[in-house]
Amino acid sequence: MTIISAPWDAEIRTGGRTNSTLICASTTADSLEQMVLQMRKAKELGADLVEARLDFLKDFHPTQHLQTLISNRPLPILITYRPIWEGGQYDGDESKRQAALRLAIELGSEFVDVELKVARDFYNSIGGKKPESVKVVVSSHNFENTPSVEEIGDLAARIQAYGADVVKIATTALDITDCARIFQVLVHSQVPMIGIAMGEKGLMTRVLCAKFGGFLTFGSIEAGAVSAPGQPTIKDLLDLYNFRQIGVGTKVHGVIGNPISHSKSPHLYNAAFKSVGFDGIYFPLLVDSVSNFLNTYSSPDFVGYRYDNILLESSIL
Repeated sequence: MTIISAPWDAEIRTGGRTNSTLICASTTADSLEQMVLQMRKAKELGADLVEARLDFLKDFHPTQHLQTLISNRPLPILITYRPIWEGGQYDGDESKRQAALRLAIELGSEFVDVELKVARDFYNSIGGKKPESVKVVVSSHNFENTPSVEEIGDLAARIQAYGADVVKIATTALDITDCARIFQVLVHSQVPMIGIAMGEKGLMTRVLCAKFGGFLTFGSIEAGAVSAPGQPTIKDLLDLYNFRQIGVGTKVHGVIGNPISHSKSPHLYNAAFKSVGFDGIYFPLLVDSVSNFLNTYSSPDFVGYRYDNILLESSIL
């Protein structure tokens, strides 16, 4: 399968896939050697592309290290050099950071992430020109909440106006109902879009983006080694949630509870759905208010739930 030729074609059907949403493996290594190994592991796990988080690297030397990473990439690569003011680890000179991103473009990186806050400056620095083969992801991260549908839509329009090839909006899910706002914007987006609600309550956005037309989702290479809160592993995306087979007709089920991460039900039901060819998916649903949850997810896409026993002893009903 060719990743770059038509990655956001909603009608693509290749390699037994039901959706065109890509899985991007996020690296978290602090050394160049380990990051190269992680990229290879990402391919073995089944990722479609890999995100090289330069801000995680210690003693990063752009000219030498970028050449090594891009030359040794086993998959298309997304170069991200996240500053501390956008939730990353880089706390140095901004002009040097942007210079590294420009170098990544020159060296042939397929994707480069640029934060909305500096998008205008960055585009000006490259004269608004870049190779057609390089796609710029303009990103916005909200670590406090998930705004209204209207606010997210306006934000997406602002990002697109800068000339972004891919719009990325990551919010924070304070309640599981926040995911619905991300879905509403995703499904109506006319441009390639990454829409994620971070945190445990935002898990559905990281999986159901394949149902609602998201450009990609991020997965960790190893459990616990995440580049953002709530990130599932590539293995869970592919094996537990049958990510490649999720489509517009996939029906959503789950077990409701608080807490709920202990539940084995998703492992049992998703395996059963897959074995009989049923187009459904089963989630652990971390719910604060059952009534709010049911009112929010009342469409025919969300069809069946059960309550965890712990829930029945709590006050969230």
